Amino acid sequence: MTFQIGEKVVYPNQGVGTVENIRAWELGNQFEKCYLLRMVYGSITVTVPFSKVENIGLRPITKSGEICRVLAYLANGRCYSSPDWKIRFKVNSQKMLSGSLLQVAEVMKNLLEVQQDKPLSFREKKMLDRSRQMLVSEMSIARGIGDLEAAELLQKYLAKASLTLPPVY
Repeated sequence: MTFQIGEKVVYPNQGVGTVENIRAWELGNQFEKCYLLRMVYGSITVTVPFSKVENIGLRPITKSGEICRVLAYLANGRCYSSPDWKIRFKVNSQKMLSGSLLQVAEVMKNLLEVQQDKPLSFREKKMLDRSRQMLVSEMSIARGIGDLEAAELLQKYLAKASLTLPPVY
């Protein structure tokens, strides 16, 4: 999969970034072409070698049809999770690393449901914040709306499941 300078892409577990440059970097004894990404949140840059794009799961922004599936899941989808936070955290971490927006939505909904019954661990709170940020940023770009509108859209669908979108900290 190839991307162009200026294109928005998703880096799993980190969120949306913009391809700022494509250039050859010296990696060990050889040169390899790399994407230089500027992440939308956090103002960090990430270098991704072309050879690692598939392994990392770098992908284009989700299309509108997939956004509709995500919203439908938030409203009506079922969550299954372990009562043991360590097992739940491991499963959710794998979903966050998958690069799938639907799996990120599963993580957020799962953690919101758990939070209704008991407090989340510190690590799960951070994961909930990250999943929220990833959903809001990708939806805002995919739909061409602002972050606030994207958050309101997520809240509208979560409300159908009696859940509330967590605030930004």
